[in-house]
Amino acid sequence: MNIQKIGFIGGGNMASSLLSGLIASGHSPQHLWVSDINPDTLKTLAKNLNVNSSASNDELINAVDVVVLAVKPQALSSVAKSLATLIQKKKSLVVSIAAGISQHSLSQWLGADTAIVRCMPNTPALVLTGATALHANAQVNVEQHDLAENIMRSVGIALWVNDENELDAVTAVSGSGPAYYFLLMEAMEKAALELGLNEVTARLLVQQTALGAAKIALESSESPEQLRKRVTSPGGTTQQAIETFEKGGFTELVSKALHAARDRSIEMSKHSENN
Repeated sequence: MNIQKIGFIGGGNMASSLLSGLIASGHSPQHLWVSDINPDTLKTLAKNLNVNSSASNDELINAVDVVVLAVKPQALSSVAKSLATLIQKKKSLVVSIAAGISQHSLSQWLGADTAIVRCMPNTPALVLTGATALHANAQVNVEQHDLAENIMRSVGIALWVNDENELDAVTAVSGSGPAYYFLLMEAMEKAALELGLNEVTARLLVQQTALGAAKIALESSESPEQLRKRVTSPGGTTQQAIETFEKGGFTELVSKALHAARDRSIEMSKHSENN
């Protein structure tokens, strides 16, 4: 693959993480650009990462092959429309990491012939352990497909979905998912305090246990159900806790929560298409 110049419109946390990840994976800072309306943000990124910075989106687009839209969803419509003519002229690949903005909306704003990859990353990308799902429209060629994947792999795993509608389920599972784990950790920490542990001990035990469980699951070929059964001795303390979870409707509640998140993602996408 030829060396590609990549530009980020919006220099927030996710853009900063992707820039850092690209550099860590061997991409030269000289081939990376970022634009932002906040001059302090640009100054910080240029100083810390040695990337090219510009207050002009047009200057960035003229300099790069790939445009990553990393602005907030509510600002994306106006930003995209202002870029459309130049992006069409350059035939740039556009990668969107904005939640809830459909490819239909992006195509309306940027032009029907624009090559677009829509991504759903999550916040662990900030510590290079993200999970991102991607979907490409029909205008994306093989080289662009690989390039978009490489960009997102710089901060974690990247998986393609065949149907854009699957991104709503991805949003419910991995996009919102970190908050679910934080909620469980929060509840466990509170219960640990009630059981008599001090705050420092409770927090460290909960955090390390979450890390250890995730690491075992990632490195094992067994399913979460099998792993759970492996550490649940009949008649033991773990079984008592699991049975209490189940009696409280834990599994059904998780399913209900994820369905609610998926449905909200669908609503957000429809709203973007009507604006």
